[in-house]
Formats: sequence, structure tokens, C-alpha cells
Amino acid sequence: MAVELVVRSTRVITPGGTRAASVAVAAGKITAVLAHDAEVPVGARLEDFGDDVLLPGLVDTHVHVNDPGRTEWEGFWTATRAAAAGGITTILDMPLNSLPPTTTVDHLRIKQDVARAKAHVDVGFWGGALPDNVKDLRPLHDAGVYGFKCFLSPSGVEEFPQLDQERLATSLAEITGFGGLLIVHAEDPHHLESAPQNPGPKYADFLASRPRDAENTAIQNLIDQARRLNARVHVLHLSSSDALPLIAAAKAEGVRITVESCPHFLTLTAEEVPDGATEFKCCPPIREAANQDLLWDALADGTIDCVVSDHSPSTADLKTGDFATAWGGISSLQLGLPAIWTEARRRGRTLEDVVRWMSAAPAALAGLDAKGAIEAGRDADFAVLAPDETFTVDPAELHHRNQVTAYAGKTLYGVVKSTWLRGTRIADHGTPTEPTGRLLERQN
Repeated sequence: MAVELVVRSTRVITPGGTRAASVAVAAGKITAVLAHDAEVPVGARLEDFGDDVLLPGLVDTHVHVNDPGRTEWEGFWTATRAAAAGGITTILDMPLNSLPPTTTVDHLRIKQDVARAKAHVDVGFWGGALPDNVKDLRPLHDAGVYGFKCFLSPSGVEEFPQLDQERLATSLAEITGFGGLLIVHAEDPHHLESAPQNPGPKYADFLASRPRDAENTAIQNLIDQARRLNARVHVLHLSSSDALPLIAAAKAEGVRITVESCPHFLTLTAEEVPDGATEFKCCPPIREAANQDLLWDALADGTIDCVVSDHSPSTADLKTGDFATAWGGISSLQLGLPAIWTEARRRGRTLEDVVRWMSAAPAALAGLDAKGAIEAGRDADFAVLAPDETFTVDPAELHHRNQVTAYAGKTLYGVVKSTWLRGTRIADHGTPTEPTGRLLERQN
């Protein structure tokens, strides 16, 4: 294939490290990573980004798009515009908060039909595991979902009930039988029920209502089930650092478990949450600074595999001043890269680390073999970042549907100059272009 585009930077992050390079693109694929001064083939266009860093497009495997059914909360048009503006080129949509949830093949097709013309980035889908849909799991797998999401405690929406331990075992055995992946919201309902419940505006009261023991117990039970069945499981949005020794020991033993955390757990702390500021509410909750330090240590040593957004938006009116009744979710799709980079650089971590956590590892989790790296054969998905430039978060400049964010007013490092999907620029200085994203289905 004739090279159509060459993108060039003095700092290109590749699997082999960061170097000055020119990246050749043909038919939406990377064909070669060449010397910085490589000759541009006749007929190819050159885009030279100077000293801005060329990253692989980020992969966010935890996004609640809520479309169709709760499109006043979010939608494919707005969510994928926010992703593109933030350097993300691939998202995987969670099965709940949309109506219908993605729990049958027919429901999957409804969601795909809604997304097809609205996607500014590539979009894949998780299926859902419910108490009554075991018969639907293999058909959904065959239809191309990337795995199955379940809750071990109430999800917050009545159409997506949780699995008890018996039904978890049944669903996990079925999923393991066809080589699938179960991704788990791991909070134990009994610990939640016995925790003190004091409604109102105080963040300390909300934090006490979602204790670390709820996560720790649920994760231990999940590890036990995965060990018994030799199942592949993934812990969603890890918040409790107390669970890290359990996870590390399970990994060392050979249990097939992976773990994610999220920008809000890694950059925000309980100590800074004002009373009544329910834009900071999520479940599990943002915990203390000492807890956060241990999460960063676990990222560094590989106990935590990846960082994804858990973008879970709602309308502003659902963020009431009472932590007990406010919707639990943080909107950060557009801001995850600069938020994580700001904290990573403060802690002495590198952009190569950020790329591993936010692009390579999520792509590997979902089996997105064409994503997650700048190397020959991968999709030509890129983010161009000015890592030393700063900006102050103005909610009015965010592209997700409801401009509610816990990051309002924060000054962050890392300005995304442009985002590219299969060699086409899909966002320029924060402004997305027309949608060119594709719908993805699991291939292996």
C-alpha cells in the first residue's frame, strides 16, 4: 500500500521507548516507524508536530454512554466528542444506565443502531450478566461483546440487579466455558447494609457508608471463585488500597485477575471534598490521601493494570446536595489524560507509564489487538500532547452532555493538541470534527 501520511515528532512513544521518529500511515494503518529524518514518500502528506509528544490513542474500557433511554444524561454523540477532545480514540460502553441494558443480542443491536452514525471514536460494547440472563451470555459473546459486567451490590438502577454469590458462580462458570471475561463491580452488599447510614451533605458520612471492607470482602470472594473455576476476571474501579495484598497474592499464585483504577481515585482525595459537593460522589468512593499513595505504588509495581475513566454522568439536578440521594458518578472522559499526567509527573512517573496504563493495558484487557501502541500493523490512532502546557478546567468547554465535573477550576498539565483515528484528524485543539468512528466487535 502506498504511504498516504507521515506524522513526525521529536518525541514518539513506542513500545520500545520514546524517540524521535516519523510514522508512516497507509489505509488507516501504521506501516512503519522510521527515523525522524526519513524521506517522505512521493504523494504522502507530512504532519510535523515538532516537540509535542506523539502518543498512541488512549483506550477507555469503562464508559457509561447511557444511550438510548437516558440520553438526557449522556449520548454517543456527546460522549465520543468528549473522548476525541481528550485524546481517546476507542471506548467500550458499559451495559447499564441505557434502556434497554445490553443483556441480550436484541438489546445490543438496538444500541449499535443508535451509536453507528454518532461515533466520533471507535466504540465497542460490554454485555451484562444478570441473575436471569445466563442463557443470553454465549449469544452475546458470539455477537461480539468484549466481556460481561456484573454488580455484587445494588447497581443504582432497577433494570440491572446484582448477582449474589450463587448466581455469580453460575454466570462465571458459563462465561469461563466459552473463554469469556467477567468484569466486576466488587462491593459486598452485607458490609454496605451494616455500615452507618447518615444522609446529608457531609462527605465523611458518605465515606463511612461505603467502607473499604465492602471492597475487600467482595474482591476476596471473587478471587476464590476465579481460582476454583480458573476463570478470567477483572476488578472495576478499585478504590480500597487494603485489597492490594489480596490481589498481588492472587496474581502471584496464577489466578487470572486484572484490576483497574480511575483518575478520580488517583488524583482527588477525601480530605479535599467539600461538604455538599456531590460532583465528587462515586461508588466506591474517593478515599484518603494515604490510600491514594498506595494505589500509585500498586500502579508502579503492576498490581493495578490500567487506568480508565468510569465516566458516569447524569443531569445536574440528580447531583443533589445530599450524598445519600445524589447520583453516584464522576464525569471525566475529556480530562483523564491531563489529570493522570499532572499527578504522575508530580510523583516522578513518565508519559511512557501513562501510555501503558491508559492505552496499552486497556487494549490488552479487551483484546483490542489493533489498538494501544505506535508500531507497524496497528491502527493509526494518535494523540498529540503538549505535556508542559497547562490549562484550567472550565466546565463550559467540556463536550460531554452535562458539564458537571469534580475537576472544575483545577489547573492541569497536558494540553491535547489533536487526536487522530486511523490517520484522520478527529479533534483539533479541543474541537472535534465530524464523526468517523466505527463500531467494534470482539475478534478472538
